Amino acid sequence: METSSSSVNVIQPPKYGKLITVLSIDGGGIRGIIPGVLLAYLESQLQELDGEDARLADYFDVISGTSTGGLIATMLAAPNDNNRPLYAAKDIVPFYLDNCPKIFPQSRGLCATVVDLVKVLTGPKYDGKYLHKLIRKIVGDKRLDQTLTKVVIPTFDVKKLLPVIFSSYQVTSRPVLNAKLSDICIGTSAAPTYFPAHYFKNDDQQGELKEFNLIDGGVAANNPALVAISEVIKQIKKQNPDFMEIKPKECYDRLLMVSLGTGSDRSELKYNAKKASKWGIIGWLYEDGSSPLLECYNEASACMVDYHNCVVFQAFQSEQNYLRIEEDTLEGNLASADKATQKNLENLVEVGNTLLQKPISNMDLDTGLYEPVENGGTNQQALQRFAKLLSDEKKLRESKSPKANTK
Repeated sequence: METSSSSVNVIQPPKYGKLITVLSIDGGGIRGIIPGVLLAYLESQLQELDGEDARLADYFDVISGTSTGGLIATMLAAPNDNNRPLYAAKDIVPFYLDNCPKIFPQSRGLCATVVDLVKVLTGPKYDGKYLHKLIRKIVGDKRLDQTLTKVVIPTFDVKKLLPVIFSSYQVTSRPVLNAKLSDICIGTSAAPTYFPAHYFKNDDQQGELKEFNLIDGGVAANNPALVAISEVIKQIKKQNPDFMEIKPKECYDRLLMVSLGTGSDRSELKYNAKKASKWGIIGWLYEDGSSPLLECYNEASACMVDYHNCVVFQAFQSEQNYLRIEEDTLEGNLASADKATQKNLENLVEVGNTLLQKPISNMDLDTGLYEPVENGGTNQQALQRFAKLLSDEKKLRESKSPKANTK
């Protein structure tokens, strides 16, 4: 956990720079280890440029995350007692290795599959008690308006059947959304069949109590990149002073986005119509340790967001400012959201390390498959390039801000 007391300037508003910087992290349970590896590398590159106290929250205007990505976003952006991020990026993977076996305790023995099936049919597979206690211990009573940079975390309200977007940008106009970060994290990670839905009431400090009945944000946006972009565009349209020099039509020209997936299994052997045609409720909810229905919804959501972003960034001829890193060749336990054995968790770390060395891949807009970019270099090289862009942007803003002019 972050303990440094060094004072690093809070990121200056986009109006003092050339870019709007956005980090987005998908949902995916234990597979949050994969973006954890990538984020540790990105932060290490920023530290090489700007010193060991550099943290991701010092460079991104918005950090958005869904489910496990929402937890990571909070770890990176919530303040500790020294008003620095709770966690350095390098601490995310150890956090997952230490806690996932307790968050997702594994059934053992020859009847493990039967036990898991009975759990799914009679209630959530996991009671969530360890996860909830852990989150509350880490975040305490800190609220959304206390994060060191803007945070956007999608959830879904099962009572109203509507998405609820917990956005730092909205806490002023909608104070009731200024909830405890612990409640937001528990809500966005309450994956159906895995964890219980999360109910809480929030006082908006004006005497009004608002109730929330939340489940996993992946139901609405497993890839929250587009939600984050939408929040930014809304602020520009509202003429938020932080964006006063930016026109709405210039938004995509000036966006710098890093979007990190948590991996998927798109092998032709996993599911097919012949197999799915025989499924009833049980089959769609539970098949060989996974939930096909949830996987389909989450993958569809993530892919459609990436498809949209690829099209729009290309249309604005700013595709060099959009980096999507995803591993779509996971198989077996590696593709599971909750197979939290020590071996599988360590294998996911290796997946992340290997992904760094793989070539940059973009979605083929005709097939939907990820294809290597010709002469595009590796993901590691791409993160190095983005680290330089982020560092330069931060220095530019600091040089143009009123604080710099009064020194």
